[in-house]
Amino acid sequence: MAKFGRLLSSLLFFNEPAASEGFVLEENEKDKTDDEPGQTDYQREGGEVRHTRVRPDAEKKKDKKPDISKDLSKNLDFIKKTFSIPVNGDLILREFDVIVNNKVIPAFLIFIDGMTDRKVINDDILQPLMLLSNLDIKSDGNGVADYIRNHILPHNQLQEVQEHRAVINEVNFGGCGIYIDGIDSAFAADVKGWEHRGVSEPSTELVIRGPHEGFTEQLRVNTALVRRILKDEDLVAENISVGRRSHTPCSLLYIRDITNDSLVNEVRRRLKGIKLDYLIDSGELEQLLEDKTFVPAPQIIATERPDRVASFLSEGKVAIIMNGSPFALVMPATLPGLFHSSEDSYLRFPYGSFLRAIRFLGIMISLVLPGLYMAITNYHQEMIPTDLLFSIEAARESVPFPSIVEILIMEIAFELIREAGIRIPGAIGQTLGIIGALILGQAAVAADIVSPILIIIVAVTGLGSFAIPNFSLAITFRILRFAFIALGTMAGFLGISAGLFVYGLILVDAESFGVPFLVPFGPRTAGTLNDVLTRWPIWKQERRPDFLNTKDEVKQPKVSRQWDRKTTSKGHDDGKEEE
Repeated sequence: MAKFGRLLSSLLFFNEPAASEGFVLEENEKDKTDDEPGQTDYQREGGEVRHTRVRPDAEKKKDKKPDISKDLSKNLDFIKKTFSIPVNGDLILREFDVIVNNKVIPAFLIFIDGMTDRKVINDDILQPLMLLSNLDIKSDGNGVADYIRNHILPHNQLQEVQEHRAVINEVNFGGCGIYIDGIDSAFAADVKGWEHRGVSEPSTELVIRGPHEGFTEQLRVNTALVRRILKDEDLVAENISVGRRSHTPCSLLYIRDITNDSLVNEVRRRLKGIKLDYLIDSGELEQLLEDKTFVPAPQIIATERPDRVASFLSEGKVAIIMNGSPFALVMPATLPGLFHSSEDSYLRFPYGSFLRAIRFLGIMISLVLPGLYMAITNYHQEMIPTDLLFSIEAARESVPFPSIVEILIMEIAFELIREAGIRIPGAIGQTLGIIGALILGQAAVAADIVSPILIIIVAVTGLGSFAIPNFSLAITFRILRFAFIALGTMAGFLGISAGLFVYGLILVDAESFGVPFLVPFGPRTAGTLNDVLTRWPIWKQERRPDFLNTKDEVKQPKVSRQWDRKTTSKGHDDGKEEE
């Protein structure tokens, strides 16, 4: 059945081969992050494109990083040529002198105006270098470099580098480079100081009970928000840059004594295997990391809540935080996990279970309700009570369009109102959504373009789509809704059943970083059904998800409420778990 589902999904949705076959939670082969032996180069001559093959040795020669020279003039010419100085108006190149043993040594500093903190540059770099003189140090170059690094520059994040590329990368990311004559190395200092947005409430994952802090566009602020929640020395934030030109910093987060090493290696392999010039947002990174492009469901969870990322990490998952994006990516993703909200954990289990049931009902309504309406009205009128059937037919008596045209008009209009409400800023967008829907619906009914019952169907469907907590999953169901409308119109209940069957086969075949998308239902895993469709009490969730194969499966003892005499008196004293 799995092979049949894989074949059928590949034929219907043109799925490319997955990035990895089987569970990644078993030992993988050694990471292979090296470049291809040769890469295709595109050249245009005379209006036509010629494809040439770049030899590996030529590519290495092209990307060779020049070393820093002891001659300051050569370094100065290289930096001016690299940064197009003086054409670039925001590049600041400051030349000055350093006095060592009554000897004047020329130097220069390079940084980008607007991305750095000028006070830090003036107080911690320029003043110590320019004002401190007659230093009692050795006369050789190494002594000068050591003394400057250890005594003169009090900056807290300073590194000595031997290649221009390291300085260029630091300058592009809000740092500064310091070159001194007679030294075959340079200093790269982190002096970031650009304007940025502060920590605010998440806009896409609002909760009533729970933290109200969301990620920002600053990488280190986001990692600090996660660390402040977990407070675990085993939490690892591994730095990886993506983009051959942009060098966008990313942090790979995982808890080393919980997360499976194979999962970490697979995520790291994919992240390092991305070859493109620029990476702007985590949405692009998600598309570059996912297993299959045409699977109608998100394969990576995107969230802007630090508490949710911390919860996923504590379960044994892996997260990626990218500089410049307020959304973190969590993998692997499962379909049941996409239904969950972070607020479920903060509510008592009856409330959380009830909200999950309402949410699941809203998901089913959003997906199949318009299709069911088309199937019943066109093929299965006997399912409608006679009085209601007469009422529906009387309301549609003056409507000139068939049901399919009628429902497509309203669904498309509803999508246009929703999209316009998002794009128009502030309260005007909300007003447009409410007033536009009321006026449009009332006018359509008054003009006998649509029937009143259809307005109710479209409105309830829209409410169901708003109950989906994951934005990407909500868009998926909004697209599939039109497919089920077509199936219900063509074949009634048979078409809807066939559509659900095919969609189920596609999801059974789908994987997220080697983990089946429908776990713990397909395949069935042990010990994880207590937090899937319903929310069990927090004190009964002793184990982490079985399908992650974590190093530490137990996250709390059998008796986590040791104050309860009824539980501690049943052979579980001192909170020790039974073997």
